[in-house]
Amino acid sequence: MRMKKTLAVTVTALLAMLAMSSCGSDDDNTPQSGGPAKADIRVWLNGADTPQEARDWLKTTFEDQNPGSTLTIEEQQWEGLVERLTTALTSESETPDVVEVGNTQAPTFTSAGAFSDLTSALPDLGGDDLLQGFVDGATADGKTYAVPYYAGSKYVFYRKDLFAAAGLTVPTTTDEFVQTAIALKQANPSPANFSGFWLPGQDWRNGVTFVWNDGGDLAVDDNGTWQGSLSSPESIAGLKTVQQLFQQASGAPKDGNEADPQTPFCNNEIGMMSAPGWVTGLIQDPDTGCPDMMKNVGVFAMPGADGSPAPVLLGGSDIAISAKSPNQDLAQKAVALMLSDDYQSILAANGLTPAKTSLASQLGTDEFAQATIAAATNAKLTPAAPGWATVEGSRILEDLFVDIAKGGDVEKLAKAADDRMSQELG
Repeated sequence: MRMKKTLAVTVTALLAMLAMSSCGSDDDNTPQSGGPAKADIRVWLNGADTPQEARDWLKTTFEDQNPGSTLTIEEQQWEGLVERLTTALTSESETPDVVEVGNTQAPTFTSAGAFSDLTSALPDLGGDDLLQGFVDGATADGKTYAVPYYAGSKYVFYRKDLFAAAGLTVPTTTDEFVQTAIALKQANPSPANFSGFWLPGQDWRNGVTFVWNDGGDLAVDDNGTWQGSLSSPESIAGLKTVQQLFQQASGAPKDGNEADPQTPFCNNEIGMMSAPGWVTGLIQDPDTGCPDMMKNVGVFAMPGADGSPAPVLLGGSDIAISAKSPNQDLAQKAVALMLSDDYQSILAANGLTPAKTSLASQLGTDEFAQATIAAATNAKLTPAAPGWATVEGSRILEDLFVDIAKGGDVEKLAKAADDRMSQELG
């Protein structure tokens, strides 16, 4: 616990340093336009979500359109990203020019002055065609500092053969979903690690669906002050449903995380799992997945209490220009290419929900595309609180859900989590 608290303190201190470095006199050293005609533009992309085809297109197209300039993509890992970004964005000599940041992390950097103002460029970058929730999350005081890169609504992957063997049909409400998950686990003769619904202990990103479904929330803005809201009656009801799934439907590790879901899925350890659409590619990968299993894979949007799609977490990323970058104009050209129809179409072809709503049809017309579109209709974002990145950095929610998975008292655990969140957000 001391290590996690130290991490949160470190992130808070770094963000304070970033905010201080981004403030100054009217003639401070933070450029918002201009820069040399030729430069090497450094782009930070996170993890392996961006397909190689898109990376190659971006580099080649940028360099063709900007003779004498180069574009270098530097892959970062999501783990520890907040700390690395905070350190890099405080220094003009060390900063990348364009950065990918989680949509849940963007508000913190926006409020700290880490990103350049893109408001005037919005019409040329997509305007009203951009995913509005992502734009709103990166807007402060009427100015927008980051734009959507891609989204990834979660939907449910399920094993058609296991459903048929157990005499089950696709559930249409939350209650039916919970009972189906329990029935799948009870019907499977495999070891205890089989999951009717795969839910590792740390997986609050899927767990929050049930909180939202019962009318609860992670945190709320109370007259300008953000406070944890997991101990509200509505949130408690959702958390109790999560605990039921942990204890009766999931065989995943009680302290595990949701990384690499294709591994247990391909090991025949999962009846249903909630994951972003790009997991399809991981299952189909001939080297690390199980493409032969795809004939038995079906998908559907997580059902809500009333039968309409449940409010799942709309994950994904934003892209932004470092306020410290000396190459503002060239960086903006790189961002424009990343939001172009050509580039976004490559992302869509690889299962990523494009940043432009007009390109949603390029996800396809099969059941996977339809599940993606249905899930997105009621998807939600994490709270747009300036300090939300520190909440995620301190792993408050992971701690909470692990303790719930282990059978702890939901009301007491939620109250303690609220107290910790309120402290980080205050």
